[in-house]
Amino acid sequence: MQKRLVRKLELDMLLSQVKPHPHPKPNLEQYTIPASVAANILYIAAYTYNDIINKNVLDLGCGTGRLAIGAAFLGAKQVVGVDIDKTAVKLAFKNSVENELKDKLQWVAADINAIRGKFDTVLQNPPFGVQKRSADRAFLKKVMELGNKVYSLHKSLHKSKSFIRKLKSANAIPVSPSPFLKKFIKDHGGEIKAVYAMLMTIPHMFPFHTKKTHEFVADLYIIKTMR
Repeated sequence: MQKRLVRKLELDMLLSQVKPHPHPKPNLEQYTIPASVAANILYIAAYTYNDIINKNVLDLGCGTGRLAIGAAFLGAKQVVGVDIDKTAVKLAFKNSVENELKDKLQWVAADINAIRGKFDTVLQNPPFGVQKRSADRAFLKKVMELGNKVYSLHKSLHKSKSFIRKLKSANAIPVSPSPFLKKFIKDHGGEIKAVYAMLMTIPHMFPFHTKKTHEFVADLYIIKTMR
């Protein structure tokens, strides 16, 4: 159990050492979550809502393990990371070994529908549905079956240039949920507790990318399940 407050800078530095996927697939939208954004999510979950320390945590669509490893570092009791990509899962395991956290982590290569059970907290950075329409909905529905509390990133409606400028000087800004996600979450047994906008920056990764880096806003939905 974590007995000290971990500084966000310390968490950010650890997460920046977690190696990204060497050959990401565009159809799976395998964008590694930036270390700073992962640190923000984990810090909010751990220290604002008390949903990490001494909790059983699931990272669904874990990629190479950035959120899962961060949760273990902050003091989660046990963390399970799940991804359909075996290469990502193998690298996640390697990342956990290199950060001396492998005893607190279990890695599973499987489709999300194969996962059963109940977790205190579920973290996810799902596909946003850019390449495959509505891909995020399957993930969101599944995490509300699995978790008592859910932290899920989604494409934001808040994307004006002035709002992005404001986010550059803030880690996260509380915002209102999208009407669609608000209804979807309610219809599937969830209650939105908060939504935070965060600035995502991803590097040039695929041939269709036209810029060296791409900035966009993602919203972190914090959900309490009612089941």
